[in-house]
Amino acid sequence: MNQISPLAVIDPEAKIGDNNIIGPFCVIEKDTVIGDNNKLYNSVTIHNGARIGNGNEFFPGASISTKPQDLKYRGEDTLCEIGDNNSIRENVTISRGTASRGKTVVGSNNLLMENMHVAHDCILGSGIIIGNSTKLAGEVEIDDNAIISATVLCHQFCRIGGYVMIQGGCRFSQDIPPYIIAGKEPTKYCGINIIGLRRRGFSNELIDTIHDTYRIIYANGLIKDGIKEARAKYPDIKEVEYICSFIEKSQRGIIR
Repeated sequence: MNQISPLAVIDPEAKIGDNNIIGPFCVIEKDTVIGDNNKLYNSVTIHNGARIGNGNEFFPGASISTKPQDLKYRGEDTLCEIGDNNSIRENVTISRGTASRGKTVVGSNNLLMENMHVAHDCILGSGIIIGNSTKLAGEVEIDDNAIISATVLCHQFCRIGGYVMIQGGCRFSQDIPPYIIAGKEPTKYCGINIIGLRRRGFSNELIDTIHDTYRIIYANGLIKDGIKEARAKYPDIKEVEYICSFIEKSQRGIIR
């Protein structure tokens, strides 16, 4: 049974599951689907196109599936998909998609801290932590288990690899490859995210392999030659293949 404040405004065509708590001054618009066991504190707005899973917490001022901040948007029907067990803190804004991709996606078990923004057509994986006031421009992709600190500015179309740690205050317009620490000004490669990888159960041997892979890639004059050498040295290590494939697919180039 849902617990809905009499001060909440919910369109009768909104589809709401079971055992949700919806606080005062929340607004839920027409074309929305909300699963089970979600908690919306006061003053949360769920806009048209939202598709929300189960067990999420939305804190005061959060605004989900907002109209894209993109002048090319012409009112087409698009979506904002939120997975399960996310903590979406105060004043977080997440835009729905545009005709480019049709939807914005946030996976499961993520923590999006106060006042951060996810723009249109972004794709976020799972297990991600994003700090206060960080801003993601349109069509950014973030792989699983990345940690992005506070007040980071990410240019549109960038991709951020899994298991990275991005230091607070960074701004960048190139891709951040997986398993590394990115920081300084301008944002650059600052070594392997050793502590983060150990916390995630990576062995010292595997961490050494990842470190050596980056040494090989960055030491070569041409990135493609480094990738070829790394693959030849570690042909059966999926983490090495992830690094190499990530770099090969990069459209904006990687930080150095």
